[in-house]
Amino acid sequence: MRTVPPMRAGIEPGATFPDYQLADQDGKQRRLSELQGQDPMLLLLARGGYCPKEMLFHREMVAWHPQLVVGYVQIVTLSTEPVFQSAEWRRALGAHWTFLSDPERTVQQDLDIAEYTDPVRNPMIPHAVLLEPGLRIFRIYNGYWYFGRPSRDELWRDFREMGRRYRSDWDPTAPELRAAWQRGEKERFFPYKRKRGT
Repeated sequence: MRTVPPMRAGIEPGATFPDYQLADQDGKQRRLSELQGQDPMLLLLARGGYCPKEMLFHREMVAWHPQLVVGYVQIVTLSTEPVFQSAEWRRALGAHWTFLSDPERTVQQDLDIAEYTDPVRNPMIPHAVLLEPGLRIFRIYNGYWYFGRPSRDELWRDFREMGRRYRSDWDPTAPELRAAWQRGEKERFFPYKRKRGT
């Protein structure tokens, strides 16, 4: 079976995702790197609030958002809707994360993900992009069809695997980590590492 890349060449696991700057739901310019900070990120490239599949999937994310928060995962939705529509969609959902607006379709064109089967609205083909710290791509899900989108269980497994890779204190029972703590090397542990900004 032939595997087709979900986006343009170079946008694949292990690569760095572009650090787009777009207006949020309040019209303020925000960069993805600023929104991500030191945490992993779930970036939802979305059609918009008019799509029933998008609404249902985002309601799932609203219900799951408290667990993402305590797991130190950032979430951002990016659509081609203008700011006021993006803000209305966010309010209707009761979402508490950032919604970015790209009515000029800069991201859609740069990533080569125009939904050519809908020439009237000209949205993006929906994708869920999981990013490790530093906007490093971990996994990409193509959500053109609803069941192409990740389930909560899949995302949980993804974030667990990501955590094992980049969190130096993932397993504090490891003898080497216990020894590091006793030596006073607290910068390897949360929240000391976070406070130092490393």
